[in-house]
Amino acid sequence: MTNVDNILSIKDGVEERFRNARRAAKISQMTMAERSGVSLGSIKRFERTGEISLSSLIKLAMVLGYEEDFNDLFRRKNYQSIFEVVNEGKSNAE
Repeated sequence: MTNVDNILSIKDGVEERFRNARRAAKISQMTMAERSGVSLGSIKRFERTGEISLSSLIKLAMVLGYEEDFNDLFRRKNYQSIFEVVNEGKSNAE
């Protein structure tokens, strides 16, 4: 898979997950625009093409309660050993 393919698959996944989350919350595109301050056209374009500004994406995420996800976006864990990785997996499974 090329870098372009990876970018497209990530974009497609984000727009689809957003659309599904919006629908699950029973929020129309118009209501989403009103609550977020993001234009209706931007929301429609995002759901169709995946194109949106970062600030608009954060505003949309906030309406749906996903703003905390951005805090972990570029945070890497610095493991000291393989045991830390294994133990984290065990605690997440519980």
